[in-house]
Amino acid sequence: MAVYKWVAETRKGRVIKGELEAANEKIARLQLKRRNLAVSKIKQKPKDIFENVSFMQPKIKSKDIVIFTRQFSTMIDAGLPLVQGLTILAEQTENATFKGILKQITKDVESGSSLAEALKKHPKVFDTLYVNLVAAGEVGGILDTILQRLAAYIEKAEKLKSQIKGAMTYPIVVMAIAVIVISVILIFVIPVFEEMFRGMGSALPAPTQFVVNMSRFIKGSIHIMIGGLIAAFFVFKKYRATASGRRKVDALLLQLPVFGSLLKKVAVARFTRTLGTMISSGVPILDGLEIVAKTSGNIILEEVIYEVRSSIAEGQTIAEPLSESDIFPRMVVQMISVGEATGALDTMLSKIADFYDDEVDAAVAALTSMLEPLLMVFLGGSIGGLVVAMYLPIFKMAAALG
Repeated sequence: MAVYKWVAETRKGRVIKGELEAANEKIARLQLKRRNLAVSKIKQKPKDIFENVSFMQPKIKSKDIVIFTRQFSTMIDAGLPLVQGLTILAEQTENATFKGILKQITKDVESGSSLAEALKKHPKVFDTLYVNLVAAGEVGGILDTILQRLAAYIEKAEKLKSQIKGAMTYPIVVMAIAVIVISVILIFVIPVFEEMFRGMGSALPAPTQFVVNMSRFIKGSIHIMIGGLIAAFFVFKKYRATASGRRKVDALLLQLPVFGSLLKKVAVARFTRTLGTMISSGVPILDGLEIVAKTSGNIILEEVIYEVRSSIAEGQTIAEPLSESDIFPRMVVQMISVGEATGALDTMLSKIADFYDDEVDAAVAALTSMLEPLLMVFLGGSIGGLVVAMYLPIFKMAAALG
């Protein structure tokens, strides 16, 4: 079916525009007339020659999903049928990729599928957590409330992810700049100084000779070094894909001096936020724990969560297996234990998640403030050291002339 772009006027005189899918222009006009719209302009949208090339299509961002979830929740709360709400949202969505997915979901729901079943067909956009919460909302008749919780959860999860990215990005960018600047100096600048010093007729100072030798080595084997780095990256990626490799890397990440503590706080915040959202939405705790384990992102944490699940299946509490793990602090275990005893586990998990969100904020701020001077000293010291080493022979010659 073709896509038509239209401009129309409502009964109140407001001019609106949008897009709709129809077999021909006549049917498109009829659909708009049924919506009490007076069409002033309609034309077929030209086909995108790259529509079947996946990497040329816009990516779906978390922001798109949050906006869709909030608006859909409002429509359901206002009493709009699912199909009508999905149709309106698909029309007004600007992201072409997301628009196509929403249209497919609308067709599936029209064909008799539940919303959760329709969403499940698009796992790259709507993950297991999203689908299961929607399914729980449909069964419990509280889909609008569930969607509001999902939107809040995605926003907080994305904020947590951006904090980690921010903490990691700064040192990586500074180190990359340092490597590029030092490489340019060693490959292009040092050889010029070497030509100057060749006619001096005396031995170069040890620091200068070291820099010159390093320049010769890098200039002569730069292609081997780049090839080695690329090969090492792919070897590491392949090793990380194995079960034992992933386990060792994930364990190492949690043991890192500074970043390890931050990653543990993120793990606690994510675990408590996800499980709390699922329990409060009516998802059975065993199903919730299985979903949380699969979306944990760290195999060590995943194993701990599966131990918790086995413990509950055997009639024990959540707190017991968590206390044996070094990921969850004693305070968190005690708060979860109190939540279980009082029957307010979802509320307690939400409070822990809020607390650890603030902890992550503070940890990222402290990490950034600590890394800034260290990286500046490294950058200034390395580049300054190269400059001083190359000027030592000039100082030596000036002293001899004096």
